[in-house]
Amino acid sequence: MFNKEYWNSSASKLKSVKYLALMGVFIALKIVASKLYFPVSENLKVGFGFVLLAIESSILGPVAGALSAIITDNLGFFLGGGGVYFAGYTLTPVLACLVWSCFLYKQKITVVKIIIAKLINSLFVNVLVGSLWSSMLYGKGYIFYFTKSLIKNSVLFPIEVILLVIVFNALVPVLKRSKLIDSSNTFPIPWL
Repeated sequence: MFNKEYWNSSASKLKSVKYLALMGVFIALKIVASKLYFPVSENLKVGFGFVLLAIESSILGPVAGALSAIITDNLGFFLGGGGVYFAGYTLTPVLACLVWSCFLYKQKITVVKIIIAKLINSLFVNVLVGSLWSSMLYGKGYIFYFTKSLIKNSVLFPIEVILLVIVFNALVPVLKRSKLIDSSNTFPIPWL
């Protein structure tokens, strides 16, 4: 993961019509998914975009996936995302993509890797970074947003992990057959 080939492999997908088309499909799906959510408060919502981001990151990797995250966030905003435009909110899915890619791209997908990646995304990206953006935009203190986000992410964590495991178990055979993920992946996905 920390070698040049890993990053070049992801970047090379930007030269492939097949992967660019797939990226376009993911961008469209993520924009639609961003509109389908349950509001919890002014800055907290429960949605399913994280599933698409995890799948996309496992296929496209950190470079192509990060570019897709940037395009998705900006297009989603300009197509009626609501709220104010803030570049920090663009950085959030890029960070999430990098985390998912580190654990799932060009690697054997396991339940433990899904749990660790989701934990890092929930606690670091969603809670710590997301609370910083909210405190900068909405004027209430960081601790206020941190507490709300920590509770929400803690409650949703096991549900989201179960959902991710179910989805990856359903998709791994198809993605492997299509040669979109590493050939070492097995079905059902193992714990380790």
